[in-house]
Amino acid sequence: MTTPTVSATYDREHIGGLYRSYLSKGRATLGELFGGHLETRSEGAWLTTHDDRRFLNCGGYGVLITGARHPTVVRHVAEQLDRHPVASRIFLEPQAALAAESLVDKAPAGLERVHFACSGAEAVETAIKLARTLGKDQLVATHGGYHGKTMGALSLTGKDLFQDPFRPLLPGVHHVPYGDVGALEELLASMPGRACFMVEPVQGEAGVILPPAGYLRAVQELCRTYDAFFVLDEIQTGLGRLGAWWGADLEGVTPDALLAGKALGGGIMPVSAVIATPKAFAAFDRDPYLHTSTFSGTPLAMAAVRGALAALTEEDLITRARDLGEEILPNIRSIAHRHFGPLVREVRGRGLLLGIEFTIPGPAGDLLIELIAQGVVANHSLNSHLVLRLTPPAVLSASDVRFLYEAFDRACQAQAARYVPTLESDSAHA
Repeated sequence: MTTPTVSATYDREHIGGLYRSYLSKGRATLGELFGGHLETRSEGAWLTTHDDRRFLNCGGYGVLITGARHPTVVRHVAEQLDRHPVASRIFLEPQAALAAESLVDKAPAGLERVHFACSGAEAVETAIKLARTLGKDQLVATHGGYHGKTMGALSLTGKDLFQDPFRPLLPGVHHVPYGDVGALEELLASMPGRACFMVEPVQGEAGVILPPAGYLRAVQELCRTYDAFFVLDEIQTGLGRLGAWWGADLEGVTPDALLAGKALGGGIMPVSAVIATPKAFAAFDRDPYLHTSTFSGTPLAMAAVRGALAALTEEDLITRARDLGEEILPNIRSIAHRHFGPLVREVRGRGLLLGIEFTIPGPAGDLLIELIAQGVVANHSLNSHLVLRLTPPAVLSASDVRFLYEAFDRACQAQAARYVPTLESDSAHA
């Protein structure tokens, strides 16, 4: 068996065969559905495939707010790789301490302790354990919410499709409608002092669902009233995705624990974090072996965190995400409505988390595939087959934005021809 070099030329059929033989036949089929492309390079807002075709990357599920291979992140990671990538975990290690300091500096006031992990789901599991140390044995989440697929996180993820094959899950788990303060109060009142409520500022995988104004402030007040542990899952929404450092900042709330991930590794390293109040973190302060992981706070990942936070700060990418979102949303909305008309239920978003929701199954998936044909990578929504998502980076140039509009217009025009005549025909026969 030969090992390809970094600069090797890859054969699409060969790689697809390896996926089928060693990874997942289903994943190989999805790859074929999306055009059979092999992504081999990336820089900024663009990725390049094995045949040198370039795609504007408005996907990535929230990871690439700083774009791919941002120079500041690359510099931090490269310097650390050259010095000391993995720690012994016996001695203290500078990068973890410096990354934690930088992260706390950007977090809502009152969140002063950090536990690093590798994935968003691990951060969720950590938050569940923090809640348990405080006697919170009843877990509450929202319908349509997405918190990961490890067993504890999956118990909170509000989608039967993902849960059913793995039941029984954790006991004592409850779900309430997202944005429904009354339903939450009724449930918390029935279990005072025992609940942990985990919620997203904006539901990403549910299809970019925005809550009513004031929802997070009301949640915070209810959690205080009924002594519930308040966890804000910002794994997808944090670090500029909503046009603010955190969704928490948009309503001025401070949860007991805030979860960060995806963009935290600067698009280079997988890393997540729980940022908590000293009270919430007290058990972990007392016993450093109570919750551990071999690669938690590994120096290479911590360098990526420092690089990501530096890039976001130095280039003011938080403001850039807000401004880009305010520009892109109405234009995407106009294009979608012009082509699909009443088949578009809503085009909504905040910052650079945008969703196009249709009234019938089909257009979201077909538009995703058509966008790829037009040179744009987007996202589907795991908890909603009706919604196509755009999660572009904050480093889009003016020409990138124009390319997005033109490609989206062509994709909508091509796919609307399949659906709109049917709609008109149905109306004529009504």
